[in-house]
Amino acid sequence: MFRRKFMQRITLATAGVSLAAARTTAEVKIVTYRVKGFSCVTCATGLDTMLSRQKGVIRSTSSYPSAITKIEFHPNLVTEESLRAFIAELGFTSEVAR
Repeated sequence: MFRRKFMQRITLATAGVSLAAARTTAEVKIVTYRVKGFSCVTCATGLDTMLSRQKGVIRSTSSYPSAITKIEFHPNLVTEESLRAFIAELGFTSEVAR
């Protein structure tokens, strides 16, 4: 059931216009998380799709085999806490990669 709900959200997100933040000269931050809950490459791709549509996120790059997500974002538009909360809302757990 989780997978079906996740896939429905991805489908809805990709049907609309991209809401990713436009590139500006403002400060950009990059954070890398270890993500638990990936069961296939579609999970990683779907997470990237959903994150890239969040206000302030420039780019998200996830890897299924290594369970890593790298997010480039504008800290004045979105916080790390809200990114982690969004990842949790999608059914994954995350922790800062060291």
